[in-house]
Amino acid sequence: MYRFIIKRLLTMIPIVLAIAFIIFAILDMTPGDPARMVLGENASQEALDAFREEKGLNKPMVVQYFNYIVKTLKGDFGTSYRSGLKVFDEIMSRFPNSLTLAFWGLLLSVLLGVPLGTISAIKQYTVIDSFSLAFALLLTSIPSFWLGLMLLLLFALRLHVLPATGVDGWRNFILPAVTLGAAATANLTRMTRSTMLEVIRQDYIRTARAKGAREGRIIFRHALRNAILPIVTVVGMNFGMLIGGTVVIESVFAIPGLGSLLITSVRMKDIPTVTASVMFAAIFIGLANLVTDILYAFIDPRVKMQYMKTK
Repeated sequence: MYRFIIKRLLTMIPIVLAIAFIIFAILDMTPGDPARMVLGENASQEALDAFREEKGLNKPMVVQYFNYIVKTLKGDFGTSYRSGLKVFDEIMSRFPNSLTLAFWGLLLSVLLGVPLGTISAIKQYTVIDSFSLAFALLLTSIPSFWLGLMLLLLFALRLHVLPATGVDGWRNFILPAVTLGAAATANLTRMTRSTMLEVIRQDYIRTARAKGAREGRIIFRHALRNAILPIVTVVGMNFGMLIGGTVVIESVFAIPGLGSLLITSVRMKDIPTVTASVMFAAIFIGLANLVTDILYAFIDPRVKMQYMKTK
């Protein structure tokens, strides 16, 4: 197990380095001068040249990339062009908001998606099944930014029951979490339904019914327990996608998180902040997937035996 974890962690290193290189290449090809954007249109040529010299912008992109990676390996993620603050400090001050938003969105998707998918599988081809499938299709089809705006207009501006922006309390995360978790709920509902349909048709389920076991015990003790692995996979993937999805939601609800920081930094071509933010998100998503794989060993002993064989 330990060798598996170490191997996965080592695999993340070239992935993160490749992501950082792609970010540098994309920002280098996009139009715009970071010095001009930061100092303004009225800045003198001497000030612009001094800024480029200080930040190393006059060097080739590959040289800038390697210099940044060397500093990163030393624990220095650079200084923001826009604010002049340490990039690591900016990320750490905002990431808890993004993590909180992603957590509540994921929790909402699990609390709605798993029961709805289970009931839909048990009541296949009934009105409940048709409703759950239509509900999942609706949530998948609605763009998240549009749903967020509609919820904001209804509950914040018209009914005045929930705050529209900010992170002053837990009530501020309700509308963003619902918006963020909508598509994840639909995805989890469909996966739970399809997995449960496959499991409840197995011979051991029919045997349990023939022995007179209670239906609730059959569903929760036998069927759902054996269908949980694909569901855990989807939950882990959804968590990674929700971290990335906060970019749009934080802009709609004016949440000071990693997503809003990334958008502002991209507009200003703040290369250190953009690169560090994307790298940080990539590392976190990779760790979330690793935790998901480790959970397999606790859920299914057969998976743990496979890990043991890799030693």
